[in-house]
Amino acid sequence: MDVTEAYRASRDQLLSLRGEHERAVADGRWPELGDRFNWAVDWFDAVARGNDRPALVIVEEDGSSTERGYAEMSRASDRLASWLAARGVVKGDAVMLMLGNQVELWESMLAVMKLGAVILPATTALNTADLADRIARSGARHIVCNAADVRRFDDVPGDYTRISVGPAEGWADLREAAGLPWEPIPHPGTSTGDPVLLYFTSGTTSRPKLVEHTQVSYPVGHLPTMYFLGVRPGDVHLNISAPGWAKHAWSCFFAPWIAEATIFVYNYGRFDAAALLGQLRQRGVNTFCAPPTVWRMLINADLGERPSGLREVIGAGEPLNPEVIEQVRRAWGLTIRDGFGQTETTAQVGNTPGAPVKPGSMGRPLPGVPVVMVDPVTGRPLDGPGEGEICLDLARGPVSLMKGYQGDPERTAEAMAGGHYHTGDVATVDDDGYIFYVGRTDDVFKASDYKISPFELESVLIEHPAVAESAVVPAPDPVRTAVPKAYIALAPGHEPTRETAYSILKHARDHLNPFQRVRRIEFAELPKTVSGKIRRVELRAREAGGGATPGEWRDDQFPELKG
Repeated sequence: MDVTEAYRASRDQLLSLRGEHERAVADGRWPELGDRFNWAVDWFDAVARGNDRPALVIVEEDGSSTERGYAEMSRASDRLASWLAARGVVKGDAVMLMLGNQVELWESMLAVMKLGAVILPATTALNTADLADRIARSGARHIVCNAADVRRFDDVPGDYTRISVGPAEGWADLREAAGLPWEPIPHPGTSTGDPVLLYFTSGTTSRPKLVEHTQVSYPVGHLPTMYFLGVRPGDVHLNISAPGWAKHAWSCFFAPWIAEATIFVYNYGRFDAAALLGQLRQRGVNTFCAPPTVWRMLINADLGERPSGLREVIGAGEPLNPEVIEQVRRAWGLTIRDGFGQTETTAQVGNTPGAPVKPGSMGRPLPGVPVVMVDPVTGRPLDGPGEGEICLDLARGPVSLMKGYQGDPERTAEAMAGGHYHTGDVATVDDDGYIFYVGRTDDVFKASDYKISPFELESVLIEHPAVAESAVVPAPDPVRTAVPKAYIALAPGHEPTRETAYSILKHARDHLNPFQRVRRIEFAELPKTVSGKIRRVELRAREAGGGATPGEWRDDQFPELKG
């Protein structure tokens, strides 16, 4: 059996086990690929030959659209690979791709892979300092960006090839590749352990880490991600994610093309919930994945009737609040399925299609992913239900785990200590193996000697109509050592008044246990990473002084909340 047949056999086995989570975990098998593998050649080109079904559809805000079939995408990426090779891109080179949701992004990712070079995705939101740091740390030899962004590299040092999409002075225009005659690209001879992707983490608690993925860890490791998403051959899959971040590769590249589905992108400049709902209906979307923030916006805009083609709805990026799941279920009769994974891995845990969903749980370990819950005190896996850190058992060789943090052996060793890969996320597991998220190890804190999960408190706060987003951190307290304080971003139409503060504090008192009660709130814009994740580390630092901050409201300011 050649590598393409082995890959297809593993994929088809997972596709056949929809709704049979236990069997998929017990019987699922990773493909045996030997020593040489290149996903773009051995999988994508193999399924693209003579295949005119749509591989990629991009719809712009004005209604215009671009569509590429599988065979067309394969040939275009071959032309681009030849063009890039003529400009010095060789096997092992890191190529930064700072592009938006445009056809050239997908063509470039395939082309770079076909040369055996290494993709370094970068969000277009990076500033000059970010770009300089990432180029220096990754050793990027080539840069690809839009012509409108080339000036952002004027003060970025480095000896790198400059390639633009569209004409720009001093930069080679990538669009010239379209005029080349087509010749298939030969296999670059990449081994399974060769690098294929370099990703910077979002940096919620520290300097972003540089994650190295191999020709197997993402291209093969996303087989269980496909199973979790529920994407089938011929589906139209829509994922809300920005280029430059790992989730974009998960759901806008690997998983849908592993399934031979159509990647559908609605390319908006400013989010419009009603317009997105219209696209779900008009384009016959079958599987839809979005972060909780987008789901809340869709709910606020009125979900309306269920889009006729929609079969699977998924949440990703951060834990889902039960209230969001219930509102979508009432409106559409579909259950948003939550899951868990990281830039360092593919999907690890998930509520899979057709399997029972427990409210508040992000599911069970996915097929082929050796998840264990490790007791933080003993360092040993739990024997049954309890609370621990989500880890991967290194003895069972996780296929979908990064090679390590490039250029940072200390952090790599720390992450792989004790025979486990440590996610840094705490969760509880019940008798049935369902996992319930608690929080990052850095975010969980004690108040009056009770352990506080910020996520649990935030899930209650978000149910208040005035709360758009919240972040709970410990605030020093002379009696309780620390008390929960919530920084709150208000929903449109609500003002940061005493009445609003009282209403939110009362809501928290009425819906939380006494030891969990939010004692202080502050209305503020929440600090976030470039990827949009809340940086609680900054909020904890604000509280280090212990004194009341301007704009803070405390429950003892409201006599009716005493007790």
